[in-house]
Amino acid sequence: MRWTIQNPPDPKQVDELKAALHVDTITATLLLQRGIHTYEQARVFFRPDWQDLHDPFLMKDMLLAVARIEQAIENQENILVFGDYDVDGTTAVALMSSYLKTLTPNVATYIPDRYTEGYGISYQGIDYADDNGCTLIIALDCGIKSIDHVAYASERNIDFIICDHHQPGAEIPKAVAVLNPKQEDCNYPYKELCGCGVGFKLIQALALRQGELVQELRPYLDLVATAIAADIVPMTGENRILAKFGLEVINTFPRPGIQAMTQNLKRKKLSITDVVFIIAPRINAAGRIKHGNEAVALLTEYNLSQAEIFASEIEKHNTDRKELDQQITAEALLQIENHQEQNRMTTVVYDPSWHKGVIGIVASRLTETYYRPTIVFTQSGDKLAASARSVKDFDLYEALEACSAHLEQFGGHMYAAGMTLLEENYAAFKEAFEQQVQKTILPEMLEPEIEVDLTINLDEITPKLYRILQQFEPFGPQNRTPVFLTRGLVDTGFAKKIGQDQTHLRITVKQNNGSSFGAVGFGLAEKLSLIENKQRFDAVYCIEENEFNGQVSLQLRVKDIRN
Repeated sequence: MRWTIQNPPDPKQVDELKAALHVDTITATLLLQRGIHTYEQARVFFRPDWQDLHDPFLMKDMLLAVARIEQAIENQENILVFGDYDVDGTTAVALMSSYLKTLTPNVATYIPDRYTEGYGISYQGIDYADDNGCTLIIALDCGIKSIDHVAYASERNIDFIICDHHQPGAEIPKAVAVLNPKQEDCNYPYKELCGCGVGFKLIQALALRQGELVQELRPYLDLVATAIAADIVPMTGENRILAKFGLEVINTFPRPGIQAMTQNLKRKKLSITDVVFIIAPRINAAGRIKHGNEAVALLTEYNLSQAEIFASEIEKHNTDRKELDQQITAEALLQIENHQEQNRMTTVVYDPSWHKGVIGIVASRLTETYYRPTIVFTQSGDKLAASARSVKDFDLYEALEACSAHLEQFGGHMYAAGMTLLEENYAAFKEAFEQQVQKTILPEMLEPEIEVDLTINLDEITPKLYRILQQFEPFGPQNRTPVFLTRGLVDTGFAKKIGQDQTHLRITVKQNNGSSFGAVGFGLAEKLSLIENKQRFDAVYCIEENEFNGQVSLQLRVKDIRN
């Protein structure tokens, strides 16, 4: 692991912020590292307010979108809410359809089938709208590149409103309105909304026109927070405000679908990490194993006992997903070893029998194992389909663009992408991708990195500091859980391997005969030899609470150890 310690901020700025906020050096340093320099910026960070949300009408085409929806409601037109089959798409469809149903009964939903239709707007979906007399389609979390699909709908007198957050191409679809803050000519102040976030701005605009306050939309924010967490968008600006309020809804008055998924958990309070690892995979499992419609049905169900039935079905899908994920990952690792491909700078594997719904997860697992740009292919109809994942700082999308002559289609962003190609082009693409990555990747990008916020001593860790760190939540990209480095640690002699397979490490650490702290290192059992016999070592870690026999204490969650 490569440890990268952030450059310390200017001491003068640290002192000024300490004085303005009456905080300690550690807190002031962490805030400055997150771009917070003033009292007002700190207020927005620690105490987000509804007033800090931007006016939705600042987004390009928002007025056009609202006017077209109002016209559809007035004329009693049938509206189809269309979204992708992942968490961002299904939560966005649940959000938009449930809000619109408070204004008109003429609302239907459509999630494309991952296997027969693939990602994004589909011709089958447009035909479904046509067959059911829908004259307006609102597309969420997709559509920014669907030029031909929008034209096809237009020929059938069906209008489109697109709510997307993916990178636009050179040409924008000729829809009635295209809401996407990433458009070059869109002056919306915050560019990093997820698809469900863009959908929320549209219902916020509709609510404003109805004379409603934005606070009245609070019940929808459990969906928005779930999408923000799952889509790994920056936890800054509006995302942070919406996620913070959304987490409050999840923990106080969640919709029955979310309650049904979480009610058996032995947790007093769910964090954004719980949303990422508990709620999101279950919502995703519907589209991966069966159909994304099941996720929308769960998230729009208002009867708890019916929601519990839906949730138990989705739980089965999630169990199946886990089994497939483990099996395919094992097969892919074997394929890499058998073909002696460990020395390449990319991982590209293919098996026609692999389940299309889990190849994205398998790509993530392989990236964790070999830490290099990874693509996992499977058979999909008469083509091969793939999911790709990147490593930190390497632009996967750019690399795929350079190899696009071998591809039928591709889409995505810097760290994740999807693509299709003809089987006869697989070998040529695999080689072209390897050559492109070799030419453009820096050697350090192939080594996993731990970003360290600052170096501290153990005696600086106090319950008060931990209480302040908790207020930095919700954590996510650009507001990660603070990581600290402490040097010259010694184990007190109780270090041992733990866990069913003895792969984890439990230690008690001291520094300069000061206070001792319990610590746990997941997957760090092989580091035991570095700390035995009172050897001095350095550790990077996060601070967390540990509850044992009713006693709560602070402990270190160790990420890596070095002598």
